[in-house]
Amino acid sequence: MAERLLSVAQVAEWLGTTERFPRRLIAERRVTFVKIGRHVRIPEGALAAFIAANTVEPARRRRRLGRAA
Repeated sequence: MAERLLSVAQVAEWLGTTERFPRRLIAERRVTFVKIGRHVRIPEGALAAFIAANTVEPARRRRRLGRAA
């Protein structure tokens, strides 16, 4: 089955940003995209991969020994 292609507006809605941000990702070649004529589409899997690659895990707090509360 073919992967779903998202428009710039759909990507912006999914990310909770304006359309300018996905357009900048495309212009800087930071996300995989498909050109269909003059239309630009981003595969859903490519967007998920971009999000996963840029996800930062929370730091674990170190417990300090020898200090009184």
